[in-house]
Amino acid sequence: MPSDDTAFLRHLRQCNTAVVPGPRFAFTLGGKQAGWIDPTIADRLEQEGLGSRTAGFALNDPSKLESLGEKLAQEGFYRSHHELFDVMTDLGQPAVARIDRGALPLFGLVAIGVHMNGLVRKPDGLYLWTGRRAQNKRLDPGKLDHLVAGGVPASHSPQEALVKEAAEEASIAAELANTAQDVGRIVYALNRPEGLRRDILYCYDLFLPESFEPIAADGEVDSFSLMPLSQAYALVRDTDEFKFNVNLVLIDLFLRQGLIDPTSETGRLLRAGLTEGLSPASPGKTA
Repeated sequence: MPSDDTAFLRHLRQCNTAVVPGPRFAFTLGGKQAGWIDPTIADRLEQEGLGSRTAGFALNDPSKLESLGEKLAQEGFYRSHHELFDVMTDLGQPAVARIDRGALPLFGLVAIGVHMNGLVRKPDGLYLWTGRRAQNKRLDPGKLDHLVAGGVPASHSPQEALVKEAAEEASIAAELANTAQDVGRIVYALNRPEGLRRDILYCYDLFLPESFEPIAADGEVDSFSLMPLSQAYALVRDTDEFKFNVNLVLIDLFLRQGLIDPTSETGRLLRAGLTEGLSPASPGKTA
């Protein structure tokens, strides 16, 4: 098995596969570049009079994006999640519209999520709570996941979304969840079966008592397990057992905990890749 830090770079590369425009078409929202239209909906948007494959597509009134997304779901272009997300034109920009989260990859729009490392300090070191994703999950069924992770719904802050997900996914009380430490953010852009994912993940550490036992409340997790952080390190280094973006959040944790030397050449490459993304479509990069 790989014994050096370079094994971790493959996870960043796997999460930054998007090249734009590639097969996609530029999409402006309210006059600002906001995303990249998937070819599967290009003809349908032409029918709506929103542009063309040669000139690109534009929706001048962002308030109409939600109804456009609903129409595409009704016509079978994607499966609705029945959960609205705020839409921003790029990293650090204000929300200008809303759309069902399932439609975001079809438009190549930025999405925001939260991931929390559930950590336990023991005499022999640091431990990490992990969850095994349910087999009926539409994305990455059966993969290892964080104790708490999820998207940020419309009108929610990342902190509010974290508290919500903590209660739903692991039965963590709001008082405890609110002690989670905001440790930074990660960006990436990759091609996925559902379309172009351009994600911003806000990362948190929550230190839990040894007596804590998570209880799945929403059916999205088959089981939980508490493993030494060194075991998680080996799994990320040597396997693809974890859900694709969980690997990135854990690499960030390994850098902060010194399991990967942050001052090494690879450590600096990893940190830059996590913070800025390796893809030209990553949030915060000029397309």
